[in-house]
Amino acid sequence: MRVQEFISIINGTVLNPSADLSTEVSGCGAADLMSDVLASLQPATVLLTGLCNPQVIRTAQMADITAVVIVRGKNPALETIHLAETERIPLITTPMGMFEACGRLYQAGLICLEGPVVNEECHNE
Repeated sequence: MRVQEFISIINGTVLNPSADLSTEVSGCGAADLMSDVLASLQPATVLLTGLCNPQVIRTAQMADITAVVIVRGKNPALETIHLAETERIPLITTPMGMFEACGRLYQAGLICLEGPVVNEECHNE
């Protein structure tokens, strides 16, 4: 599926219109911890997140993420939008929550490209 195809599925709005929306995506993943993105998402993935700071774009660039979708109608600062433009990563916002947006993309045929995070303990602190 191409980026331009899934935008309408999630009622998305592209925040950097000069981004290439014809890029093919293989699947989807969702995370708010950027360490989880680096540890578990495969390349050519659409990342859905509730975070909207520049670190999301930096992480997406490092992890070879195809596009970033910010959920719950959040609008990132101009710094984040400019960084997405510079890195040529489509940055999209959707009014949907993460659960609904993931469900719609899954129903439309995108597969989950999240892998397990191996050898990482969770601590109750």
